[in-house]
Amino acid sequence: MPNAAVKAAAYSLNHTPELALWYGNTPYVERLTHPDSEFLRDLPKFQQNYHEAASYAPNQTYIGAMEIEDFEKREKPWYKNLEPQERRYGRYGEIMPEDETIAFMDICDVFDLIWLEKGFAASIREKLAKHPLMRDDIIARLEAGHEAADIEDEIKTAAALPLYVDDRVIGCARRGHEVDPNLTAYELLVNIANKASAVLSLLHLIKNAGMKPEDVDFVVECSEEAAGDMNQRGGGNFAKAIAEIAGCANASGCDVRGFCAGPVNAIIAAASMVAAGAHKNVAVVAGGAIPKLYMNARDHVKKELPALENCIGSFGVLVVPEDGALPVIRLDAIGKHTVGAGASPQTVTTVLTYDPLKKVGLTFADVDKFSPELHNPEITLPAGAGDVPTANFKMIAALAVMKKAIEKADMVNFTKEHGMTGFVHTQGHIPSGVPFIGHAADAINAGKMTRAMIIGKGSLFLGRLTNLADGASFLIEKPQPKKEEAAVGREEIRAMILESLGELAAGLKSR
Repeated sequence: MPNAAVKAAAYSLNHTPELALWYGNTPYVERLTHPDSEFLRDLPKFQQNYHEAASYAPNQTYIGAMEIEDFEKREKPWYKNLEPQERRYGRYGEIMPEDETIAFMDICDVFDLIWLEKGFAASIREKLAKHPLMRDDIIARLEAGHEAADIEDEIKTAAALPLYVDDRVIGCARRGHEVDPNLTAYELLVNIANKASAVLSLLHLIKNAGMKPEDVDFVVECSEEAAGDMNQRGGGNFAKAIAEIAGCANASGCDVRGFCAGPVNAIIAAASMVAAGAHKNVAVVAGGAIPKLYMNARDHVKKELPALENCIGSFGVLVVPEDGALPVIRLDAIGKHTVGAGASPQTVTTVLTYDPLKKVGLTFADVDKFSPELHNPEITLPAGAGDVPTANFKMIAALAVMKKAIEKADMVNFTKEHGMTGFVHTQGHIPSGVPFIGHAADAINAGKMTRAMIIGKGSLFLGRLTNLADGASFLIEKPQPKKEEAAVGREEIRAMILESLGELAAGLKSR
């Protein structure tokens, strides 16, 4: 059957500790309910500055400034053993500082919702102009700015939210409607941050693919945010809004939602479009979530650890037609968590790994690397959530033993060889399998890997509509040589025609 291929990938982080401090859901709700709490008082003491975030090994691995193999050799804890050199840029993307992030949010705002103070806008314009991806038409979108008094008045009288850099108000986020709960300043700030972070990764994706923005003909966006108003909450469309700012004038697009399983489902959808010939260059993108910032910070502060959930994550994957050279997304080996499958960990692991492998005659050992949820354990362990990637890999190894693919004595080695250490921020949909696609494609292109399985799992019950969970998976592998059919000579064709005519004549006579 026809398949699609991965041409490029992009991964970026926006380091936003002050957005996290004020608008991450945990401190935001705490400020509304217990504004004088010890947690809010102590949280600023445990923030990572930009140098620390850009020198942090998991972050460098995410943007492609460090190989996973090198990352796994780094001494733990990573937050104490920072890299000797901070790295803003990697081969996939970048770690953008907070001041540029807020300015970029203004660039991505088309309804005058973000206001910047004049002095800040002027200084940040000069800084952004040096960015390698900020074209003149993008920089031109940055506003001239507003008077500080006007921003202060908007905050006091019109429910705008202050925006901070270095503990100073440099702008505000405004509401889009006086009574619509879906267009509050908070909801729109969340959506614009999601959009801006996705645009950043899309710009890197276009550069990494060596193409023009106009070459993208469809965008699929798969974050966990919702764009709409009181009449159609969550109707979308993030995809076209992102494509517009990136300059993808020939692209259409749509959003795909599935909580943490959304990105894998979105890539399967994109690959299906490409394999069917509906679209040629499909960019799957996702921005990150402000509410997830400092989500587990209460536990980190209580244990006097750095509050590491300070970056908005984003990614992009370019899906193109299979060409015999690029890593292939196999559409005949799709794992799916059906409605009737049940939600036990063993069942979920079976339908997402064993079943699709069995379908195409493969076994666990045929997969070089499995990529399920890749959360950074330095974030999740102090919060009591465990080492999520390791737990997943142990479950896969246990299933491999049950299916007699490996011996029980080989479980530890299997987990080590076919798994990996988590390195991704807890942004919900961002860690679910997709961050490994770039590393996997590079390894396949370099002949270091044959096959990887990308796994996404989602918590549908969060929406209070069903108790079901969700999941999807697919294989990405090196292209297989096509079987060439033997050429048929002219005389053979002539003989076949004569034989067919003879059979036809004989049939007519027998009537």
